[in-house]
Amino acid sequence: MSNDFNADYITKIKSKKIEGITRRWLILIIGLVVLLFTIAFIVCTSLIKVYYYNSVESIVNSAASDSAVNYFENNINNGESLESSAALYIDTYSNKDSTTVWIVDNEGNVIISSNGFAVEKQKMPDYQSAMENEDGKAKFVGKLTNGQKVMAVCRVIKSSDNTKVGAIRVMTAIDNVDRQIASISVLIAFIFLIILAIIILSNLYFIRTIITPLKEVNQATKKIAEGNLDVRIEKKYNDEIGDLADSINTMASEIATADKMKNDFISTISHELRTPLTSIKGWGETLTLGNQDNVDELTKKGLQVIVKEAGRLEGFVEELLDFSRLQSGRMTLRLANVDILAELEETLFTFIERAVREGYEVKYSIPEVPCIANADANRLKQVFMNILDNALKYSRPGSKILVKAEFEKRDGKDFVKIAIADQGCGISAEDLPHVKEKFYKANVSVKGSGIGLAVTTEIVNLHNGFLDIDSVENKGTLVTIHLPLLEAPSQN
Repeated sequence: MSNDFNADYITKIKSKKIEGITRRWLILIIGLVVLLFTIAFIVCTSLIKVYYYNSVESIVNSAASDSAVNYFENNINNGESLESSAALYIDTYSNKDSTTVWIVDNEGNVIISSNGFAVEKQKMPDYQSAMENEDGKAKFVGKLTNGQKVMAVCRVIKSSDNTKVGAIRVMTAIDNVDRQIASISVLIAFIFLIILAIIILSNLYFIRTIITPLKEVNQATKKIAEGNLDVRIEKKYNDEIGDLADSINTMASEIATADKMKNDFISTISHELRTPLTSIKGWGETLTLGNQDNVDELTKKGLQVIVKEAGRLEGFVEELLDFSRLQSGRMTLRLANVDILAELEETLFTFIERAVREGYEVKYSIPEVPCIANADANRLKQVFMNILDNALKYSRPGSKILVKAEFEKRDGKDFVKIAIADQGCGISAEDLPHVKEKFYKANVSVKGSGIGLAVTTEIVNLHNGFLDIDSVENKGTLVTIHLPLLEAPSQN
């Protein structure tokens, strides 16, 4: 691991995706309803169009019936011309209000029209088809040259020798029909939208009564998992979710009770152990420092072990007491204006003597300027010593421990950054996210409770600071403490 303390370390930012039952439910329901309504709308409008067009076609076919064709063919077979038969037919035609009749000769010219207006020669697809079809009949839906949309049926008129002499063409305007179909389609669409709105509102009600309580349950369980055992879920409905809320509330109460009993037990045991341990350590030190001229080597070694192990147990007891305070929310700070760097130097003075005695080299770089913060001096020393102690425990014999302090700006506020690096075994990528957790030990071969770093992190947090850990396995670990200052220090 690089020992360059001026390097910037990457802060991991976790982004939370907007996912969940609510989104999936709404997408599924609304998507499905819209799809079904679209299919239903297309089918309904198609059926309505078919119905109206069939009704119009029946009217046109009725006007262009076999009897009309037979009328012309009989007259022609009796020696009358198509023109005279057409004039007589138009005069007696009774459906002029609903339909228009054209009599067309075999050249495609309109001889006469039932509306009384002359008709210029124009394209008539149904006429062409009827003249070509074996049954002599064809239908056309489209626009005339004047822009009017019509439905037309054309039937061929033949003489007795089966010669095609002309055709009768019956038409009716369908613009109004199309408008009626459009109006009905709009009405259907409006009805579908109302139904869709009702479905959406009903689903929103479902979400409010089902999904929202589930979200509240989820949030409450997360807080409980984080250690907030005072959280309770409001029971809004006497249903399965209400039963779930009751169960979680009961569980939280039982966990809180058990947790309190555990913390009380730890606190009591720690206090009970502290006094005899202090006595054992004190008497051990007294005996070690006393006249040992008549004491054999084994006894001397035994006294040293007693003092060392008593000191270790004393530290463990203090960690348990801090843990108990941390768990019960009783960990408080005695705040005062403190020179953080002065406290760091004092801690280093004590630590360096021990480190050198054990064969380690300690290098540090600390600005010689006041660094005032509103802090608890004893707790800060505890933080520094705990991190330094970890650096020593996990370092290789003869390696270096590096300490550097510098000032920084964060979100417009003044901070001091204290970096402590070792050249030890490091922490694996799998263990690194968990090392701040209570009782978690990445390296079980090293003695320790697994509490110290959790307590250290909490103390830093109580000072409105934060602690970063960067590590590479088999290369070393860098712990960086960021603490807010009352004002920017002068660096003259």
